[in-house]
Amino acid sequence: MEGMDASFSILGMWQSMTLLGKGVASVLLLMSIWSLTIAVERLWRFQRAKKESLQVALGVTPLLRDHKLDQAINFTKDRRFRHSHLARVLSAGLTEFQYQSSQELPEDFDIVESGKRAIERETLMTTAEMKKGLGNLATISTTAPFVGLFGTVIGIINAFRGMAISGSGGLGAVSAGIAEALATTALGLFVAVPAVWMYNYFLNKVERFQVEMSNSSSQLIDYFIKNEARARARATT
Repeated sequence: MEGMDASFSILGMWQSMTLLGKGVASVLLLMSIWSLTIAVERLWRFQRAKKESLQVALGVTPLLRDHKLDQAINFTKDRRFRHSHLARVLSAGLTEFQYQSSQELPEDFDIVESGKRAIERETLMTTAEMKKGLGNLATISTTAPFVGLFGTVIGIINAFRGMAISGSGGLGAVSAGIAEALATTALGLFVAVPAVWMYNYFLNKVERFQVEMSNSSSQLIDYFIKNEARARARATT
């Protein structure tokens, strides 16, 4: 029994694997490490974005309420908020609005629409940055089971090869190959399932951040419209 326990332990199965089977297991382990690295980095990044964006929202609101546009722009561009998705979107819109307001433009030029386009561009760029690495998670989650299946096929082939060499169909002749097949199958699922969970979790986070950016953009555009209305009212008086 002790010999059987040793041979079917993780180390024992690794030692009994063929070179190709070890290669498959190594690839799956690398995929697992890769997915965990992406998950840790994205989790840290999203936590920073959430914390910094809350500070931005609380800090920029009173500045805009008091029409302190320069201070609001400087506040959103502060390095303390470099991970904030709201800071990037608000900074892009406010900077564009301030720049166009200072220019001599034709009467039919829509400053609000120009600011809106700047916000949309920055939102797309920020969303793309937030999705960094998620494509890799999706690839790992879909390919890991097939890599494991490839290892399964290799293990079954080795099992039949063992039967052919021994000339019998006993358990001892096929046990090593079957163990290799089942181990790579299990390893493929072990890599794929967490990758699927992490991918869906982070994708939901990105969608939530998109909603936050959309709400902030809408409020900023309302601010532009009101500001333009006040400027026109002063010009006519």
